[in-house]
Amino acid sequence: MTTATQNTEGGGIHALAARLAELQSKQSGLIAGLTGSVASGKTTLAEALAHVLDDTLEVETVSTDGFLYPNSILAERELTLRKGFPETYDHQALGEALSAIRAGEAAFPAYSHVTYDVDPALSRTIRRPDVLILEGLGFQPLSPPPRSAHEPDLLIYLDASEDDLLAWFLERFVRLWNAAREDRSSFYANFLHMSEPELLEFAQSVWERINLANLRENIAPLKQRADIVLFKSRDHTITIAEDRLL
Repeated sequence: MTTATQNTEGGGIHALAARLAELQSKQSGLIAGLTGSVASGKTTLAEALAHVLDDTLEVETVSTDGFLYPNSILAERELTLRKGFPETYDHQALGEALSAIRAGEAAFPAYSHVTYDVDPALSRTIRRPDVLILEGLGFQPLSPPPRSAHEPDLLIYLDASEDDLLAWFLERFVRLWNAAREDRSSFYANFLHMSEPELLEFAQSVWERINLANLRENIAPLKQRADIVLFKSRDHTITIAEDRLL
């Protein structure tokens, strides 16, 4: 286990990309899971890693969001206000997709943050790349090595302070709310009747009742089981805090 020195945001991403490339050189078709709180920046980080790695490797990024049960099923099971909690994911389908892509190719469903639901039109069929970055929520603690074909090969945890996570969540909520003025099909159009102070109060209640509870109960415990732990500061600087694969 090692602790990294402070890096700039780009430096931290390049260091992590180099580490993934090193691991991929020992294991073709590497599947790296990336998790952390809502609003921690998992999707942005996955895309940045793919951009760096694309110079030398074939990389694909997918989100676990596509394996959320559709809103209709969540409503039927009275899980609408638990979206993002482990029980709202189709873990069997996710495991089968990972197993299938190891064998050659797999279909990955996708989620629309505009409609706030799984969107069949966004589904992609992906052939096995050199590195697959699977980002999102819903991860379970990985089995001890050797791991099942239904699991990622390693898990990366993106950590940040709860205060910063709340600030980023509120910023994103307001941004999507403003964007909904130009797209009334957006889920966030439901809140256009609110003033900005009312919206912020509502968004903070959503954070506290749902996302913070999920973070503390289900996401944060994965930090202790992750293979690589990152830390993101308020200015979006990313560092490698721990690498347990060394």
